[in-house]
Amino acid sequence: MIDPVALQIGPFAIRWYALAYIAGIVIGWRVARRLVEAEPRAATAQQVDDYVTWITLAIILGGRLGYVLFYRPGYYLQNPMEALALWQGGMSFHGGALGVILATLIFTHRNKLDTLLFGDRVAIVVPIGIFFGRLANFVNGELWGRPSDVPWAMVFPHDPLGVPRHPSQLYQAGLEGLALSALLWALWFTPGIRAKRGFLAGAMIAGYGVARLVGEVFREPDAHLGFLFAGATMGQLLSIPMVALGLFLMLRARRVA
Repeated sequence: MIDPVALQIGPFAIRWYALAYIAGIVIGWRVARRLVEAEPRAATAQQVDDYVTWITLAIILGGRLGYVLFYRPGYYLQNPMEALALWQGGMSFHGGALGVILATLIFTHRNKLDTLLFGDRVAIVVPIGIFFGRLANFVNGELWGRPSDVPWAMVFPHDPLGVPRHPSQLYQAGLEGLALSALLWALWFTPGIRAKRGFLAGAMIAGYGVARLVGEVFREPDAHLGFLFAGATMGQLLSIPMVALGLFLMLRARRVA
């Protein structure tokens, strides 16, 4: 496995996980600056520069709060100060997504921007961050897959059972990152789609939900939660509303007048 620490200088360590977040945000920011100025214009490049601060805080705070509330509410209720210990790990994509949606609603309202049109542009770059984040999960040897005998199964160093497992982090990087990104770019360059307010945002939300539902089939559920309602994992249960919301946005999308 790859060392989770990218660079160590004395007591100071730079981890691949942190670099993944930085890479996703920086690359997404640079791409979004161009997207918002394409017709129909959703914002200015300078407004995207301001938005980056909002989105960075939304990802971190939403992701952490989502993990606390969705995955370990009982533990953090008994140990509330540990909810602030971000360095111990524990982030939820669904919580981060809610944070991003809320931040986008507030930001576009304050700046008098079309929320759906702006959200469509943001949606295009979201899979970039997801891709790097899943690669970081793989490097960290966390969120591994279920036991398997496929030729590419791997033994992860922190696995107490020490059995070969699906490298589900890579599956999810491919589905939630690469495949979803390819779909959104194909829709972006499809005549008429770009002008339909909310369609791309809906496609990203629904597309992620579907990708997560599939990816969780190969991923080991959280040990403290296990399988939940009807044998589904927490990630799958949280993804079902995303599919519904995404389809709703796509069905109601209308062309910009």
